[in-house]
Amino acid sequence: MGWLGRSIDATAKWLLKFRIIRTPARWLANSRFAWSFVSRTDRVRANRLRDRVYQDEIPQHVSIIMDGNRRFAKNEGLDSSIGHRYGKQKLEEVMDWVLELDIPYLTVYALSTENVVNRTENELEVLFDLYVEGLEDLLKNERIFSNRVKVQIAGHKELLPVNVIDAIEKAEKATSEHDGCVFTICLAYGSREEILAAVRSIAIDHASGDVSIEEIDEKLISKRLYTGGLPDPDLIIRTSGEERISNFLLWQAAYSELYFTDVFWPSFSKIDFLNAIESYQNRRRRFGE
Repeated sequence: MGWLGRSIDATAKWLLKFRIIRTPARWLANSRFAWSFVSRTDRVRANRLRDRVYQDEIPQHVSIIMDGNRRFAKNEGLDSSIGHRYGKQKLEEVMDWVLELDIPYLTVYALSTENVVNRTENELEVLFDLYVEGLEDLLKNERIFSNRVKVQIAGHKELLPVNVIDAIEKAEKATSEHDGCVFTICLAYGSREEILAAVRSIAIDHASGDVSIEEIDEKLISKRLYTGGLPDPDLIIRTSGEERISNFLLWQAAYSELYFTDVFWPSFSKIDFLNAIESYQNRRRRFGE
């Protein structure tokens, strides 16, 4: 089959050397018919994959490192701000896929503490405006309320501008009583700083006599993290081809399955998402867990 595929590919490339073939082929590839056909095919594939995924264990907590907005924009000849906007729209789609699979916890890495320090002032301003817009959009999204999604932010909130903090407080307050999917957005987040803050708070309580040495264990540290109260992620997905977790959920990811894809975040499709879920399921079955 591999030999046949290569032969067909080579023949197609040879035929495309001739204008009489190349011109109609280019027209067909960019026609509404082609896009409609590809779209329909993708929907069929996604539905079949979804049905397959439904028949196995669904991860309870999925975390995503949303990487590649700027590289996506560069590849498309767009300003980086457009890439970030496409990234925001993609997150809205992913939330729909999560709700469709009844996944109770979604955590996303939106902005690291390193980003706050290293990004230009103009880019940060674009990002902060998008966060405010995104949080406000959540409060207008009927699915957030009909599915009782609880929105919460994890990270060094004090590093964020006032308008972002205000938007965070409104979103958290409006959804605080919700008991559906818990949607955690990591903003100005760094896992090493998170662990350090947890250890310091425990040290302070120990020094005051409120916590004994014997009481200091994994559960206590987990409870003091920004994500305290959340289960550890079952699956961590990272887009854009980087194969590292970049100071994200270092403590919580001790036993997480990791899934890396070359696709930039704005191009991340439902099929990519379902492939990640299926990969998680296959690994769990392989190791008999």
